[in-house]
Amino acid sequence: MQCVAPKGPLACARTYFFGSTHVPYLGKCISNKCFNKIIFNFFCHKFTFFFLIRQEMTTPSRSAQISSKYSNCSLYCVLMTGLVLKVDLLCCRLLSHIYSAVVQSVLAGIKCFSINSSASKAKDVAEQTFQLALDNFGLIQYRGALRSKAVFSIQAVNNEGTIIPLSDEDSRFMVKTASMMVHDIPDLHCGGNLGSVVFSESFLESSVYIQQRDGALSSDSCFTVLTSSVPRYVCWLVDEADVRMSEQAQHLLKEEDGTCLGIPLTVRDSAYMFSNSLLSTPEEGKLVFFSEGILFVHPHHGSITLSMSHINTIKLYDGASLSDASMLFIKYQTSLLPHLPFPLHSADFSLAIALLPRTKSYKSFYSQVLPAWRKSDSGLRVHHVLNDQLSPEHKSMYFRLLKLHEIYTPAANSHRAVLKTAYPQLPEQDRFLQHFAISSSVGEESVCSDHLSTVFSDTVPENIKPESKKKVVLTIIAGLPGSHKENLCDFLMEVNQNSASWEVFCPALEGSEEFSASHLQRFLSSLLAKQRETDLNSTRVVLLIPGYTDVLNVIQAITAHPDPQVHSQVTVGAVSACVNPLTSFIKHRLLFPKLLEQCSQGVVSNVIFTGLTTEQKHPLLKYMQQLIRAANPSTAFISAEKWVVRRTEDIRLILNDSSFSQSHMINARYLLYPGWWEGRFVSGSGSLSMSQHCIEFSRPLEKALFLQRCKALKSSLKPSSLTGNIYHISGKVLFSDNDRQMVVNCNSISGNVTIAPDQGTHYGPRTTNNCYLMFHGVGLTQEGLKDWLRHCAKQKVAKKIKKNKRTLTPQEIRYIHVKRHLDPLPPGYFYNGHHFVSFFGEKQNFHPLMDQFIDEYVQEANKEIEHFNREVDLQPHVDLFDP
Repeated sequence: MQCVAPKGPLACARTYFFGSTHVPYLGKCISNKCFNKIIFNFFCHKFTFFFLIRQEMTTPSRSAQISSKYSNCSLYCVLMTGLVLKVDLLCCRLLSHIYSAVVQSVLAGIKCFSINSSASKAKDVAEQTFQLALDNFGLIQYRGALRSKAVFSIQAVNNEGTIIPLSDEDSRFMVKTASMMVHDIPDLHCGGNLGSVVFSESFLESSVYIQQRDGALSSDSCFTVLTSSVPRYVCWLVDEADVRMSEQAQHLLKEEDGTCLGIPLTVRDSAYMFSNSLLSTPEEGKLVFFSEGILFVHPHHGSITLSMSHINTIKLYDGASLSDASMLFIKYQTSLLPHLPFPLHSADFSLAIALLPRTKSYKSFYSQVLPAWRKSDSGLRVHHVLNDQLSPEHKSMYFRLLKLHEIYTPAANSHRAVLKTAYPQLPEQDRFLQHFAISSSVGEESVCSDHLSTVFSDTVPENIKPESKKKVVLTIIAGLPGSHKENLCDFLMEVNQNSASWEVFCPALEGSEEFSASHLQRFLSSLLAKQRETDLNSTRVVLLIPGYTDVLNVIQAITAHPDPQVHSQVTVGAVSACVNPLTSFIKHRLLFPKLLEQCSQGVVSNVIFTGLTTEQKHPLLKYMQQLIRAANPSTAFISAEKWVVRRTEDIRLILNDSSFSQSHMINARYLLYPGWWEGRFVSGSGSLSMSQHCIEFSRPLEKALFLQRCKALKSSLKPSSLTGNIYHISGKVLFSDNDRQMVVNCNSISGNVTIAPDQGTHYGPRTTNNCYLMFHGVGLTQEGLKDWLRHCAKQKVAKKIKKNKRTLTPQEIRYIHVKRHLDPLPPGYFYNGHHFVSFFGEKQNFHPLMDQFIDEYVQEANKEIEHFNREVDLQPHVDLFDP
């Protein structure tokens, strides 16, 4: 049988059988050992007879014809019914053994391929497994006959079902189908052809490179069989003799005088029976408990009888609560094998019977069967066992049963319900999905061996917390300019009693505030060297990340440090990001670059809001919280109005020693940033290129001019072309009206300007005695910023320009007129109180000698200007940036 998904890559093949592979134990039949001996002797001496019976016994009606035709054979006359049944049973068992060997070979080939990704090696392993399985089944004579008839192959298919060569790189994460066919199986005793068997499975493999600290590289692999939910073995009762034998076993329920199983204790009810075999899955049937045995009626195999005489031990595990299923683990003798269907055979000779809660079989077992078995004279006792007393095989079987039981539990959503239906056949699905998520994310990158147990489990390794106490803990605080991360650092140093043994590191470069990995690595190396030379040990380093720096770049600089001693003595405790909603957007809803990267999942444990925390319903704050929560669902939100953290629990979160090493954090880093621990992940540039310039000077500024220009920045921001926009200014300056250095912060987005005296504990980006200002913006230049600052300093007095008649203002003309309009008039003019009138009666507004008055005014004014300019020339001028 071949199953193919019509619209997908899944496909599988199975070989199912018509016939029986077992004879129910009825207590009065010929023992298996003696019966096998008779059949074997008959098989050797009556070769032709066996072949004819198998060929001619096609219908039950042929029994009489065969009986008369071979009446000279007394053995057949005595054992006709049993012989025909046994002959068909032997053929079915032979094919079943070969089919089981094929199943083992395919699964072994899949496992080998998942480790080596080599189809040729997988083929070799599959063929070797097939030969060994034939030996284990006692079919040594078939090894040579089937060697050339067993064909194994692995093919990759895409989502449309098209075969893709395994050499193609795209085939790595595609569904693959492994198959083996054994064609034309010969009948070595009777001649002829018994037929062919085929088996195939679709699977996904996952492989991850594991790198040790010394550089050694290995791999960890995992696979899941996607089509294992299709039963691997099915056998139907079709022969009338098999059906009668099964019905005869069910008649034991009606016997009143006792049977080989004793007397029935319960009525038929649902239960599950399965084994640890690769061919077995939990299948439902009808179960009846007897005083000396068990009867299980399977819908395909018919009746299965388990007598106490064939059972060694019975273990009962009833789960952790009353709502869990109970499991009977039955250890049987080899004499029971002929009476068990072939898929229930297992290497450990054990069966499992599952009783689901709230069923009649579950209730009657505890109320009727257990008390009766305790009083039984058979000497067999049921042993209660705990979970830690179960073998790994029994735990696996119980896990499969639990997943099957979850199918009947109402699911919270339909998606999970669909997944649960596959769990009974895919018990490894949870681990594979976790493994596949890591492998598909990291690709060709590796996973650190120290993180292996953490990545593939949900528990934090026990050695992390004790070790972190012996190491120097790095507390990393990130934030954009204007987020008050420096003030938060001051606060943490003030409130903590152990801050005397702390170090504060703020990367500083000449002329810029960009992060340098080599600078940080040199600092860590020098810190450890200083600790080795002195008795003073720094227990914590508070690391302030520069403005628009991706936090992951800082983490990679630490984890990829070339000095192995740094790895053993330094650990990252917690990473926190300061966010001020008022200074987070360039315009509208356009974020400043690297803001979300500074709140990234798997790296940042805490987001500290330093603005609008007193207005919890402010739309900007709510929007910012929703945005960060979408980017990092597991982060903790901390309120710090005016950079003061009020709650002790929040301070503990910021100073936590191990939150960065928690399991979910490590998993998220490998999923989102493959290669991070080796420093190979490229974070990329921001959406907008921000320029940062540090301008140093030694002269004082004029406070009024500085405030005036800072407040004008918000209105000067260009909405379209952002080039030339100044978004944030911070630093230390001197003002002409005060000899004390002042800490200034100006944000053009919020319009806030703060000026405060330097307290001497400010951990800013610069450590210098000079005044400095750090400018953040787009397309800024050093010369442009210096010109901007020159307008904030005391300006040089400009020389005045000499006046002339044409440059006089109307106000000056009016001034001359008012001052000289009463001067004596020339002959022929008189003043009537409103106008100046000539001898001929002409009127004018100005004095007739006005031109003379203007010339005199210009001469006098130019004398004053010349004197002023001489004074200016005598005064020396010092530029703001002069030393």
